[in-house]
Amino acid sequence: MHAAPILQYLKTHGQRLDLEIADATGIPLPKVRLSLSDLSARGEISRCSVTRFNDGNPVEGMLCRIAGSIPPATPGRKPGTAA
Repeated sequence: MHAAPILQYLKTHGQRLDLEIADATGIPLPKVRLSLSDLSARGEISRCSVTRFNDGNPVEGMLCRIAGSIPPATPGRKPGTAA
């Protein structure tokens, strides 16, 4: 399968959409999705289904990251913190 390059890409670049993974690795999207399903079943990645809108058109995909990793906090003030 194509699990190794996908895992390496996610380790290097963090949370990404399946479309982005396919474009960056050169692996066809159906094979990326199959590999992501397998990696998720093994507990190596976390994934969720998302719908994004490009020019008003819905684009469905999977948002994935290495299991146990937490995306960095966004910049700016947070609720409940002192200024």
